[in-house]
Amino acid sequence: MSSQTFNLTTEPWIKVVDATTNQEKMVSLIELFSHAQDYRQLAGDMAAQDLTILRLLLAILTTVYSRLDASGRPYAWLKVDERLRPTFLDKKQVGLSATDDDDEEESLPQNSEVEDAWSRTLRQTWQQLFQAGKFSPVVNQYLLQNADCFDLFGSRPFYQVTRGEYDALVPKNKQVATGNGKVGIKQINRRISESGNKKAIFSPKSGTAKNEASPAELARWIIMYQNFTGVTDKTKVDLDERNPSGWLYGMTPVFAQGDTLFETLILNLILVSQEGYAVQKPVWEYDTVQDYVAEREKKLQPRDLAALYTTWSRILYIEEDVPQRPIIFSAGLPIFAADAAFIEPMTTWNQDKKTLVFHPAEKTLYSLSKAMWRNFGLYVNVNKADTVHEPGIIKWLRYLKKRKAIPGNQVLKLKSIVLIKDGNAASQMPAVEVVDDMQINANVLLEKAWPVRIEDAISDAQAVGNNYRAFMANIAKVRHLDASDYSKRLTSQLYERFNSPFKKWLADLTDDADPDLKSLEWKKCLQRIVRESAQDVMRSSSPRDVKGLIIHPKKGDPYLMNIFIASNWLKHDVQASLYPQN
Repeated sequence: MSSQTFNLTTEPWIKVVDATTNQEKMVSLIELFSHAQDYRQLAGDMAAQDLTILRLLLAILTTVYSRLDASGRPYAWLKVDERLRPTFLDKKQVGLSATDDDDEEESLPQNSEVEDAWSRTLRQTWQQLFQAGKFSPVVNQYLLQNADCFDLFGSRPFYQVTRGEYDALVPKNKQVATGNGKVGIKQINRRISESGNKKAIFSPKSGTAKNEASPAELARWIIMYQNFTGVTDKTKVDLDERNPSGWLYGMTPVFAQGDTLFETLILNLILVSQEGYAVQKPVWEYDTVQDYVAEREKKLQPRDLAALYTTWSRILYIEEDVPQRPIIFSAGLPIFAADAAFIEPMTTWNQDKKTLVFHPAEKTLYSLSKAMWRNFGLYVNVNKADTVHEPGIIKWLRYLKKRKAIPGNQVLKLKSIVLIKDGNAASQMPAVEVVDDMQINANVLLEKAWPVRIEDAISDAQAVGNNYRAFMANIAKVRHLDASDYSKRLTSQLYERFNSPFKKWLADLTDDADPDLKSLEWKKCLQRIVRESAQDVMRSSSPRDVKGLIIHPKKGDPYLMNIFIASNWLKHDVQASLYPQN
C-alpha cells in the first residue's frame, strides 16, 4: 500500500452542485455535512454513482443519530465511548422485535410502552433536524473521532483490505504474489466497464488513461463498484460460492429527492423501523476485516441500515504501480438472499406467484421503456392487497406524515436510478442507466382516496395504449409489415408522449381538488395525444394505405382494412375504453 494519505473526512472528493451558483464543486465529508443545505444535489460521474454515495452518507447519518440526539447527547438507553460507539445501559429497554400485533399503518412496533418511548425519541430527533434545516455538529464529531476508518490509503484503507488480509482470505493460488484476481480501473469505472477480454467501444477515455484515476475518482468508483459489481472476476473468498453481483444491481432503486442535498438526506434518513431498534454497524466499525467476512459467510440479512448501505460485494486490495494508476485485486464475498429482505427501503417488490415470496423488482432491457409512473401500484399499495409490498421509503414517509413530522402539503419527489445489466449471465456488465422520477403532494400520495384515482388514470392510459397497439397492428397489415414488432415499437413511442403530461397531471394534484374533474382532465389529455399520434401516422400514408386490403380472419367473414377504417376503429375503441358507460 502506498505511504500517501487521502482522508475522505477532510479531502475534497464528493461532487456536488452549489445551490447558489449552480456550479459543480468537490467537497469532503465534513464540508458536505456542514453545508448540505447549501448544495442542490450530488453531481458525480453518473447517477448510479450518486445513489451509492447517497447510501454511504445515509449510513453515517443513521449510525450517528441512532445513538445521539440532535444536540449530541446519547439516548437514555445507551452510553457511548470516545469514538461514539455504543453499549446498552439496559438491554431490556431496546431491541424488541415487532409482533403480529403491530400496527402496520404506522409502520413501527407498538407492543410495549418502552418501544413507543424510544421510537418517539428517535422521531423527535428527526423532527428537530428537519426543522433546523441542517445537520448538527455531532456528525462531524463522529467523523473526526473515526477518521482513521476513512483514509483511502491508511493502515485500515477505506472500503479495502491490506495485502496481508487479502492473502489470508483467498486461496494460495490467488494471492497477490501470483498476480491472479486483478481487475483494472477501466472495469471499476462503470462509465467504461471494460474487462480484459472485450474492449468498450464508446468510452470516455482511451488507451492507458482508462486505467488511471485520481484518489477522489478512485474513492467514488470503489463505492459504486461495491454496489454494482458484475461477475467477470473469478477470485472468491469461499470456493464453494459463486461470485455475486453487487446488492443494488438486482433491484429498481427508489428514494425521495428534495430541493437541496440536506432535504434529500433527511427525507431518506429512516430512524424508526417497524422491526424494532437496532444497533447500527457500518462496515468500518468491525474490529477486523476477518470479523466482517466471518459475519458475511453466515449469509444473514443485515438487521440494520448502516450495515446494509455499506455492504461489500468484494474484498479489494489496491496497490500503486505508478501515480494514479493503481493495481486492484478483487475477491468475491458470499451474499445474503434478497428474498423478503424488507430491511432494504429503496426498492419495489414483486411477489413470486408460486412461492408467494417477495423479491426486489428488477428492471431489464425488455422493460427499458416502461416509465416509473406506470408501476405506481408497486410504490403504493392502492387496494391494501397482500400481493403488494410497499417500498420502505414509502412506509417511512407515511409514518412521518401521520405523526405530523412533515406537512401534508409537502411536495415529494420519488426518484429511481437503475443500472441495467447486459443480460449476459457470465458477465453482467452495465448496458444502460435509466433515471426517472415522479413528483406528488404528500397528502395525495399517502391518503387512501387519491391513489385509487391515480391507479385508475394509469389503467386508462394502459387501455388507450392497447387500443393504439391494435390500430398500429392493422396499419402494419396494410403495409405488409410485421404486426407485432411494428405495433410494439410505435406504441412505445405513444407511451413516451404520455410521460410528461402524466407527470405534470400527477404533480398538480392536491388533496382539495375535485377527483372527477381531474380524472376527466386526464381522459381528455389521453384522447388528444392518441389523436395527434394517429394523425402523424395518417400524414405518412401512401396510396396503398388508402386502398387497403382484404383481411381473411381465421374465424368470421373477410373484411376490408385501410388507414381510414383503422382510424375510425381507434376512435371508437378509445371512446369505449375511457367512457364505458356512455
